[in-house]
Amino acid sequence: MSTVKKFLGLVWMILGPLAMGFLLMQALDKVGLAHSDMERTNTILQWGIILFIFFPISIGLMVFGYYAWKGEYDQLADHSSD
Repeated sequence: MSTVKKFLGLVWMILGPLAMGFLLMQALDKVGLAHSDMERTNTILQWGIILFIFFPISIGLMVFGYYAWKGEYDQLADHSSD
């Protein structure tokens, strides 16, 4: 089970930057497709909010993966008092 956790930790560390890169490429693509100034402003606002929300999520995914890779989750508590 420890090997699976370490492997998934590596996957999550890679997935965080890839997801942000994909979202950034989509944002640039959608803003480039907007025709009028009003459309462009609305698209920039929408994608700005999306990126603002998902950027910390991807950072958290990378941190979680780093801790899984380092083996921090190998010893889990059996009770909440532990």
